[in-house]
This record gives sequence, structure tokens and C-alpha cells, in this order.
Amino acid sequence: MARGKSNQNTAILEYALHHLERERDEIEAKIDHVRRQLGNRTPAALPISSERHPKRVLSEAARKRIAAAQKRRWAEHRKAKAKAA
Repeated sequence: MARGKSNQNTAILEYALHHLERERDEIEAKIDHVRRQLGNRTPAALPISSERHPKRVLSEAARKRIAAAQKRRWAEHRKAKAKAA
């Protein structure tokens, strides 16, 4: 009985592999189509979002000002909500 289950699992895995390979081929075809529309630029030539927008670095004082301003906004929001109730 264990032998039959092993064969069944193998068949399922082979089917899944075939299906995933077919999906991969379809996705690669779509990627190629988009690349042709972009003028055959290589992935290295395409801009990467993190390179276009470097990470902002805030000073300790700036973080404190932003936190204080947000706390003020929430306090005003809670005050207005309490007044409406």
C-alpha cells in the first residue's frame, strides 16, 4: 500500500512541476513582450526604485519634531471627537 501512495505522490508532483513550468514559460513570454515594448533594454538598464530615491536620513531633532507634531494632531482629533460625542 505504501508503494501505491508513493507512485500517486510522484504523479501529483510531476503534474505540479509540469504546470509550474508552463506558467513560468507564459510569464517569461510576457516579460519578453514588455521588454520589446521598452526597446529591448536589459534589466541592468532599467532604473531601480531604491537607486532613484535614496533613503532619507532624519536627525534626532527632526524625528522629535515630527513625533511631537503627530501627538498634537492626535490630541486635537481626540478632543474634537470627544466634543462631538
